[in-house]
Amino acid sequence: MKGKDDNSYKSILKGTSFFGGVHVFQILITLVRGKFVAMFLGPEGMGISSLFTASSNTLQRFASLGLNLAIVKEVAADSDDHDSIQTTIATARRLTTLTALAGALVCILFSSLLSRVTFGDDSMAWQFVLLGIVVGLTIAFNGKLSILQGVYEVKRISLASLVGGITGLAVGVPLYYFFGSKGIVPAMIALALSMYIFYSVNLRKAIRPSGIRFSWKSHKHIVKKLVTLGILLMANDLIASLVQYVLNVFINSLGSTDSVGLYQSANSITNQYAGMVFAAMAMDFFPRLTKAASDNALMRDMVNRQSEIVSIIIAPTTILLILTSPILIRIFLTSDFLPVSPLMRWMGLGIMFRALMVPMGYISFAKGNKKLFFWLEGIFCNALTLALSCVMYARFGLLGLGYAFVADNAICILVYYIINRRLYGYRFSRGALLHMSGAATLVIAAFMSSLIESTVLAYSMMTSVLIVALAWAAWSLRRKLRS
Repeated sequence: MKGKDDNSYKSILKGTSFFGGVHVFQILITLVRGKFVAMFLGPEGMGISSLFTASSNTLQRFASLGLNLAIVKEVAADSDDHDSIQTTIATARRLTTLTALAGALVCILFSSLLSRVTFGDDSMAWQFVLLGIVVGLTIAFNGKLSILQGVYEVKRISLASLVGGITGLAVGVPLYYFFGSKGIVPAMIALALSMYIFYSVNLRKAIRPSGIRFSWKSHKHIVKKLVTLGILLMANDLIASLVQYVLNVFINSLGSTDSVGLYQSANSITNQYAGMVFAAMAMDFFPRLTKAASDNALMRDMVNRQSEIVSIIIAPTTILLILTSPILIRIFLTSDFLPVSPLMRWMGLGIMFRALMVPMGYISFAKGNKKLFFWLEGIFCNALTLALSCVMYARFGLLGLGYAFVADNAICILVYYIINRRLYGYRFSRGALLHMSGAATLVIAAFMSSLIESTVLAYSMMTSVLIVALAWAAWSLRRKLRS
């Protein structure tokens, strides 16, 4: 009965709203923090902050061994078995503690080297020693977040993210004001510590101590499973990063550094804008799908319902992106970046296809088919992205990257559907097809309107399509919530 409740339209929409809202809030925290850094520290401070953030994120990615999503999967899969879930949680806690300590220790031991590589000298070595605290705390609280995701504690995750983020920001901002650039890392520590404290408190409330003591000998099978899954996910991450690096080098060699900057700026804004939907699916949909993965009929119904809700949400969202791309560029960048507006509109069209693809993309991983997931996500999709992007850029320039983005995601929808149908009997329901077709029609209509030469006519048409999309979304959601 619980599985059916988790798969109701109301539950799906509630989870999407909660986690989407959390993602938006996290983006706002980042933007506000960046604004204060810019105000108090200027361009140089922004640069220093960006370098410390990039260093911290890279160390976290390697040190965490990709365990976060692996923990979500295993905890969600065991959620109906009290003893199994307590054992999995005990193992996850021990592994995240060790990886957090390892990440912090690496940062501290190699602080001088990291300072020289990042800043060219040893002047920031002590700052990197302090950054080790940020790395350790972040890995630790992400581990707690993963457990809360696995047990589907939506409200506790939202509360911890909101309160922790606000507290960290409130403590961090005065540090920029009083200590200048030397306050950057302490402010990062304040944010990581507040998140760690509030996630710890909420995890303690959500899960009572079980009395199960971790043992390497008795829990080695769970350790092996989590680490294997984590390393697989990390490998996918690294391949995707390598593809982006090679693509940037290719763009730079055929075009210029300006072209790389324009592409990355459009890519960054588009992904942050649509991140609300994708973050919600990773945090809400994936744990529910993992729990239902053993039942193909329930899994099929869950993916189709998720696809319907995603279609309803993504249509007005991407149409708004297409309509307001010049405004977003002025807000997040400067008017010098306005030439990327057409590219952003193509990416908006591609984001719609990606959103329709993602629910199917989680099936193989939820099923535990690690090899298929790696070959599809890690190899095929990344190779397709690189090949299409290079060919299209060489032929059409910067706009060709937009063509490639659309073609890439459209092809992946077809590939995922064929494979999931053959292996797991997945097929689109009538409702999913209708909603996906409706979303695609509206988004394509808005995109085609953006190509009209008359600016007045183009914006009038796009605004009209947006109004229709909003009305359609409101009507569809009302029907779903009543059903």
